[in-house]
Amino acid sequence: LNDFLLKEQMTEMFRRFDITPPGGSFIALAVGLTFALGILLVWLYAMIRPRYGPGPKTAICAALVIWFVLGVYMNVLYGVLFGMGTTMIAIGAVWALIEYCLATIAGAWVYKES
Repeated sequence: LNDFLLKEQMTEMFRRFDITPPGGSFIALAVGLTFALGILLVWLYAMIRPRYGPGPKTAICAALVIWFVLGVYMNVLYGVLFGMGTTMIAIGAVWALIEYCLATIAGAWVYKES
């Protein structure tokens, strides 16, 4: 996302705030936290599955909860704080929505009750 869709905006933001673009240690941290987020998504799916039933609809419900907490809340707050503009905020929010839904559906597909 940041290297393709938002490359120009991210470069401008790094320049404006005099920030060094992230390196390998940041990428490793981001990958690790994203993996933990995936576990959280499947855990939430497992928690609501008895009430809503198994399947993609329940997975999407779980993804929507986390998407609102992270994808909308944080994108809007940080977007306004750092002056990112509505286009950049919207792209980040939509990207997160698709990413979280696909990840939760994939996790729900492999999830088995013990």
